[in-house]
Formats: sequence, C-alpha cells, structure tokens
Amino acid sequence: MGTHRRPKPPSRARIATLGVAAGAVSLLPTQSQAAPKPTVDEVRKQVELLYEEAEAPTEEYNGIAEKQKKLQREVDATQDRLARKQQEINELREKIGPLAAAQYRSGGIDPSVQLFLSSDPDEYLDKAQVLGRTSDRQAEALRALHSKQRELAQERADAAKRLKAIQETRAKAKEKKDEVQGKLAKARKLLNSLTAAQRAKMEADQKREDAAAGASDAPATYNGPASGRAKTAIEFAYAQLGKPYEWGSTGPNSYDCSGLTGSAWRAAGVSLPRTVKQQYDAGRKVAKSDLQPGDIIYWYNDDQHNGMYVGNGKAIHAPRTGKNVEIVPLDSMPFFAASRP
Repeated sequence: MGTHRRPKPPSRARIATLGVAAGAVSLLPTQSQAAPKPTVDEVRKQVELLYEEAEAPTEEYNGIAEKQKKLQREVDATQDRLARKQQEINELREKIGPLAAAQYRSGGIDPSVQLFLSSDPDEYLDKAQVLGRTSDRQAEALRALHSKQRELAQERADAAKRLKAIQETRAKAKEKKDEVQGKLAKARKLLNSLTAAQRAKMEADQKREDAAAGASDAPATYNGPASGRAKTAIEFAYAQLGKPYEWGSTGPNSYDCSGLTGSAWRAAGVSLPRTVKQQYDAGRKVAKSDLQPGDIIYWYNDDQHNGMYVGNGKAIHAPRTGKNVEIVPLDSMPFFAASRP
C-alpha cells in the first residue's frame, strides 16, 4: 500500500504574494462591482415596505410602554406605603420606651428584646408576660413593631420585584424602539439618496395613487349618520385630518393608528386600551355587513393597523410615517375585522 502524501502547504511568502495580488484585483474598478442606483419606483417600494415593517414593532412598543407606566405607578404606590410603614415603626419604637428602644437598636439582650431573635416571637411574648418579664403595654408595642417589620420586609421584596420588572420592560421597549428607528432610518437614507427632482416625482406619484384610491386628507366636517358618542369620536378624528403620522404618538399634533382611534373615543368619554391588539380584544366584534360609523376597523390582522369607520364605505386612519391622517375607502386595504367600543 503506497504512502499517502499531503500536498505541501504554500510558503508564507507565496501566501503574501497571493494576498497582494487579490487585493490589487479587488481595487480595480469593474463594471460588475458598481451596483446600479435604484430607480425612484424601486426606492418608493422599499420605503413603503420599511414603513409597513415598522408597524408591528411600533404596536409592540406601545404595549410595552403602557406596561411600564402601570409598573411605575405600582412602584410609586409601594414606595409611599414603605414610607408610611417606616414612620409607623419609628413611632412604635418611641412607644416601647427609651431603654428597650436603645437596647433594640444596639442589639442588647434584654429579655423583652430577645423576641426578635426567637423563631416564634408571639409565643415568646406570651411566656414573657406570664413570667412578668415585660409589661402588657410593652409586649403589645413589641408585637405590633414585629408585625410592622414583617410587613415592611414584604413590601420591600415586592418593590424590588417591580423595579426589576420595570428594568426588563425598559430593555424590551428600547429594543423595539431601536427596531422601529432602524427601519425609519433606512427609509430616510433611501429617500435622501434621491435628487430633489426624483423626490418631487415620487411625491407626485404617491398623490396620484392616493387620489385614484379615493384617499383624502383635506380638512372636512363630518355630516354623516352617526349620533351620540360615535358622532363625537368621528368629529374628533375629522379635526385631526392632515396631521402627520408619528409612531408611538397619541396627539395632539400627530398620531399613530391606534393613537388616533384611542384619542377619538376618549374625546367621546370612552377609554380604550393603547394598542391595536388590545383594542381588538376589548371591543365587541361586528360583521362587515353590520358596520356603523364609529366602529373600529382592523386591516390585515388583529394587531397591525386600525382606523375608524365613518360611513359610506369610508374609514379615517393615521396611515404610516410620511403620510397624514386621511380618509380612505374601507377596502383600500385587506379588511380583517371590526369592533364596536
């Protein structure tokens, strides 16, 4: 059987020479390396896609931000309770008497203070009272002090958990915010790569498409069939026509989609949750054939995009970055569901 020989590895000098040669070749300008600049239409499609992709993380961000606010309120309330309990403990220490309080603070071994080292302080106090080691008043004060301290320790543990939860939600919110801003930054970069003339053409094309689809952001007064709260909500939404879409915004100068629907119904005295998904889950579902002005429309799915039905086959919504609050035909996007607040 013949000896199998490995091929001799190239010398370091040979590797260096090949590296230089490869580098030299890569530096030569070639036609294939110069990527063709995207056309205005290609840029517009890429920008539209990026804006669409930013919608889902925007709604996730809104949900996380709401959770963060709730946790912060809970933490604030807990800290208030902690302060009150600490004050109560301080007052109880004063009641116990200067000597017992001093021994307690210094870790003294007076029998009336040893209860804090006992596995069952209440049982110890009962025995101490029988043996006449501590007065009824002092025993009661010590028992109350011990109870308050246990409560304080539990409150502190709860506060620590909530603070940890806040830190986690902040990290998640930042992640979603970065995701949205990353997509919007890419879109801006693409738009900035166009010349002024190309940008003007793109805007003109967009306006033509919107007009053909029946979209309108011209300020108008609602004179449809709605009444009561639904009419108030629609009138509020109409007053926002032409205001820009801004992710994460609930007004008054700009809105995202669920920010507009929530603000409109809030103006009518109805409190809706923050996100598209939460609004979908909270509302009473209605069939497309039973739509009434004021109903909330969900397009695509239950957590991406929503608006408000205004009657006559039209809806008002905050579309996406770069566009304004507008009125569109109900079927300008794939209808998914509708709910009634």
